[in-house]
Amino acid sequence: MKKSRANLHGTHGPWGDSKRHLPLAELECGFAELSPPKDHGELALLVSRADDGVRTLRDRVTLSIEEGMPDDAWFRDSPEDPEAQLAVMRVDVARLVANGQPIALAGDNLFVDLDLSVANLPLGSRLRIGGAGGVELEVTPKPHNGCLKFRERFGDDALRLTAAAPFRDLRLRGIYLKVVEAGEVAVGDAIEVTSRG
Repeated sequence: MKKSRANLHGTHGPWGDSKRHLPLAELECGFAELSPPKDHGELALLVSRADDGVRTLRDRVTLSIEEGMPDDAWFRDSPEDPEAQLAVMRVDVARLVANGQPIALAGDNLFVDLDLSVANLPLGSRLRIGGAGGVELEVTPKPHNGCLKFRERFGDDALRLTAAAPFRDLRLRGIYLKVVEAGEVAVGDAIEVTSRG
């Protein structure tokens, strides 16, 4: 049975402000000016998602192999799918498409200042966040595509652009990571690409 927009709102968070949606030309210009780091980045935001759509911003958490992000919808809804454990998006892209709205609206767990493209992070690549006591994460094969929720929050053009052939391999909508070594992370922690593919 197809869910209505009203029903989806209750389980998947707020929809966003359509007055903030940017046109395609402005998005293309904005994307062209972005240049994220490739080898060393930074963790900009940690978010857990409640079943009622509420986003909780975290300063510091322990990411685990069993639960991923503490108190997140993934563990409650689909823990049998580790390939979708942590949804991740570039913070610069999130800021651009949000256009003044809170970036947590995107619905991802981690917002990072790092190049998430296929060329930079092929499947199986590993990242360490937080140094020696931090967490080791792996890029999973599950595609992180835009959907109805992304379109309603950020507009038709944002969804169209993230899915367009010239941009698809940049993974502007994001990627999924899974925890391979548990650890504590905090906003502002360094991210290091430890291996590629």
